[in-house]
Amino acid sequence: MIRTPLCDLLGIQYPIIQGGMAWISTAELVAAVSEAGALGVIGAGSAAPGYVRDQIAKTRALTSKPFGVNIPMFSSFVSDLVQVCIEEKVPVVFTGAGSPSAILPALKGAGIIVIPVVASAALAARLARDGADALVAEGMESGGHIGDVATLPLVPLVVDAVKIPVIAAGGFANGRGLLAALALGAAGIQMGTRFICTTECIAHINYKERIVRANERATVATGHSLGHPVRAIRNPMTTKFAEMEKSGMSEADLVEFGTGRLRLAAIEGNIVDGSIMAGQCAGLVNDIIPVRVLIERIMAEAEAAVDQLNALAHP
Repeated sequence: MIRTPLCDLLGIQYPIIQGGMAWISTAELVAAVSEAGALGVIGAGSAAPGYVRDQIAKTRALTSKPFGVNIPMFSSFVSDLVQVCIEEKVPVVFTGAGSPSAILPALKGAGIIVIPVVASAALAARLARDGADALVAEGMESGGHIGDVATLPLVPLVVDAVKIPVIAAGGFANGRGLLAALALGAAGIQMGTRFICTTECIAHINYKERIVRANERATVATGHSLGHPVRAIRNPMTTKFAEMEKSGMSEADLVEFGTGRLRLAAIEGNIVDGSIMAGQCAGLVNDIIPVRVLIERIMAEAEAAVDQLNALAHP
């Protein structure tokens, strides 16, 4: 069995984290992932504290296993969400889209495991000094908000910069990817796109099926002019957004155009006008299956890949 220090830190069976995706990472998916031996993560997104508190309660009604909450630093409710997590005694908090240095002391003081998402070795080293328990090194292959460094160089750079567990993210969807991440020095992987295409995920079937049909060239990153690029599957919406960026449209108009587009695709199923956020690993996603089947498949693939590598080392 593949077991890493990440499993011991989080109290999980398998070194797999489900990425905290806005609108998508609800109690149904989170609980299923945790029940299957990995770590489910509620996606707070831009939601109000009441929504997150409700999702925590629903998750606890479905599982007694550990789970987490993802707090994006761009949320206007960051302070309130921190307080909710403390009051609800959430086991693990992930942060993204910025530095969480200001909120680390409060979370750590409450005994919460804090795992920031980073896109550079420099930020990783600083957050490790600030007291982060682990880090997610997320490459630009991932879906949604992305950095500008690819996973392959980023993960070993972050691993070498810190002495805490590193979780690799961006491009992972199967057991071979898990083993590759471990070879780079990571203690596990985080997957978002692959977990969308599970039966427990509440995302609209149109969204899921579009990911299944995608190949490795199906995604595009827009929003570079805003300083917050987003990767999504190419559609009329992303084409329009790119044209608006090139025309020099104001930041306010671009933000207004993009607001609500993820929900439009993920919940309402409008994959023409909505933002179908997904990573480049969409090309590796070929079916919609139960979470437990997915996790068991990934671990079996990883074990088989270990055997293949051992055969090369000991012919």
